[in-house]
Amino acid sequence: MRQFSDPAQVLHAPARELHNGGWMDYAESPARFEAMLDTLGPGEPARDFGIEPILAVHDPAYVAFLREAYDLWRAAGREGDAMGYIFPIRGRRPLDLERIDAKIGAFAMDASTPVASGTWGAAYGGAQSALTALEAVLGGDRNAFALCRPPGHHCGADYMAGYCYLNNAAIAARAAQARGIQRVAILDVDYHHGNGTQDIFYEDGEVFFASIHADPKTDYPFFWGHADERGEGAGEGTTLNLPLPQGTDWQGYALALDTALQAVREHAADLLIVSYGADTFAEDPISHFRLLREDYGAMGERIAALGLPTLVVMEGGYAVDALGANVAAFLDGLERTAR
Repeated sequence: MRQFSDPAQVLHAPARELHNGGWMDYAESPARFEAMLDTLGPGEPARDFGIEPILAVHDPAYVAFLREAYDLWRAAGREGDAMGYIFPIRGRRPLDLERIDAKIGAFAMDASTPVASGTWGAAYGGAQSALTALEAVLGGDRNAFALCRPPGHHCGADYMAGYCYLNNAAIAARAAQARGIQRVAILDVDYHHGNGTQDIFYEDGEVFFASIHADPKTDYPFFWGHADERGEGAGEGTTLNLPLPQGTDWQGYALALDTALQAVREHAADLLIVSYGADTFAEDPISHFRLLREDYGAMGERIAALGLPTLVVMEGGYAVDALGANVAAFLDGLERTAR
C-alpha cells in the first residue's frame, strides 16, 4: 500500500498540555511520526494542492488564525506555546478581538491543543498528505495511507481541539466530492469520538459518518458522540455513533464494527475514508480499550471486505513503542483482503 507524508509534520512540538487539572508532557509528540516512519518506511512525499481544499472545509478566519497565532503570542511577550484560558460557551459570534488570548479562545475547544512554532506547517503538511493519498485512490489504487500528524478528527470548521488543527478526513472528503465522488463514507475507529468530523457533516446527506469510540459519558470529548446524535436536516440519519464502555476488547468491538460496516453498505458509498486511531490498543497510556495487535489485522480485513476504494487517514495512538507495528498490522489486514 502506498503511503504519503510531509517532513514538516515532525516540526509540531508543543512542550506540554493541561490535562486533568495538571501539566503533563504533550502526548501527541513528534516521536509518534518518527515511530511510524521507522516501521513503515519513508513512503512517498506529499504533493502541495494549495490552500483551496483546506478552505473548502475550514473558515478563512480560523485558517488565518492558525497561521499567525504563534507569532502573535510571541509578539505579546509570551513564552512557550500559545494556549488559551478563556472560551465562550454562549453567544459565540465573530468579533474583531486583537488580544491573542481572545483569539485562541474564539478558535479553540480545549486547553490541550497549543499552537507551537511548527504547528501550521505540520498541519498543512498533514492535509496535503491526505489529499495526495486521495489522489492515489482516485487514480486507481484500491487503498492508500496518509500518515497524518498532527491528527484531525476533533477539529471543526472553525476550531481546534484534542491535538487537532486541520480536519484531514473532512478535507479529503470535500476534495473527493469536488472530483465528482458525491457519496462518501467516513468510518472513525479512533478511541475518542471524531466530534469535529461529525460537526462538519452533521447536515450533509451525502457524507455518512460512523464512529466507534469510548462512551463520552466517561471520556473526551464528553459533549458529543452520544448514540442519539444522528444528524440534522438533510443529514438526518447519516451520523451513526457507537459508544462503547471502557475495557472493551475485540469481541465487543467487532460487534460494533460489523454494525458500522453494514451502515456504510446501506449508504451505498463510492469511497471510504477511515479515520484510524491506534489508541484503542490495550497499552495506550491515555485510553482504555483492550485491543491487541492481532486485532488490528482482523479490523483491516473486515473493512476491506466492503470492497470500496479506501483512504486511511492517521489519527491518534500514543503507545509510541508499539505504534508503528500496530499501524502496520491494520494496513496489512486491509491490503491482504483487498488483493
